[in-house]
Order: sequence, then structure tokens, then C-alpha cells
Amino acid sequence: MPGSRGVAIIGVGNAFRRDDGVGPAVVARLAQHHMAHRPPEDVTLSSSDGDPARLMALWEGRALAVIVDAVRVDGGRPGRIRRWEPRTCPGRLPVTASTHGLGVREAVELSEALDGLPARTVVWAVEVVDVGPGPGLSPPVAAAVVGVADAVDAHVRRFLDAHGSARAAQPGPSACRLDR
Repeated sequence: MPGSRGVAIIGVGNAFRRDDGVGPAVVARLAQHHMAHRPPEDVTLSSSDGDPARLMALWEGRALAVIVDAVRVDGGRPGRIRRWEPRTCPGRLPVTASTHGLGVREAVELSEALDGLPARTVVWAVEVVDVGPGPGLSPPVAAAVVGVADAVDAHVRRFLDAHGSARAAQPGPSACRLDR
């Protein structure tokens, strides 16, 4: 998207559905870190319930969108982190189901079809075990929060260093991988 600027970091989920709150927990961790250190210019931190229209509004006009969400995977390992870049990875988000009926995957697909997906979009998906009612993350998912927050922060800072003031950038090398 020519003329796009800024970075949107979006934590998707519901903090009152146990592990589904991992996205907002990562955003909260980043916000705490940014209160102690100067945040990068043109970076917004948001939480979302995963509604596709609201997600698309949060990343509209951005050069980079970073989304953190909880996912359930058959035979998965709670706390394992998956990274997916839709513009450089063939196919769909490599999971069997999000914790939302409609959510990140559908918002990405719709935004791409409408030519509204940022040139760089990265989804950090954390495998979860418990999405029942109540607050609090399971121990393996809680342990993943620090690693995801650090990885997102480093990714955004590298992007800003490489592209200055978060101007639009072309997609880079593929990141279709399991991070740990």
C-alpha cells in the first residue's frame, strides 16, 4: 500500500477465557516495557476481540501489522510459538483452529482480497490448552508471553531500523516456520 506508515501491534483474544488472553497479555507486556523505555515512533499497541472488521481497521494504512493470537492445534504443544507471514507463506495460517469463530485468518484473507493488507504482516500464534471461562493463563502459555513480547519488540525495531519511520516496505524473506 503506497503511502502507508506506522506499525500496529495487535493482541487478539479474551483475557477472561484463560489461554485465549495470550494476545492481550503480550500487548500488556509490551506496554509495560514501553513505559520504562521510549517506545518507537509510529507504533500503536491494541487489543482486539478478533472481529475481522475491527482487526482490519486497526491495521489499515500501516506499513507493518503484527498480530498475536491464541491457537488450538490437534496434537499441539501448549506454549509453542508459530510465526506466519501471509504475503510470503503459501496457504493459510498453519493451525487447525483459532479460538475465535471468525478471526485473524479470515481478516487477513479479506483484507488481502480488498488490497488492504499491510505489505508486511506477521502473525505470532501461541498454541493453547485451556480456553475455558476465567482469567489467567496456563503455565506453558504464560511462559511464552515473555518470549513472544521480546520477539515482537525485536522484529518491530529491526523493521523500523531497516525502513525508517515505518514507511511501507516490500515483503521480505519467508517466515513460514515454527519458532520453538
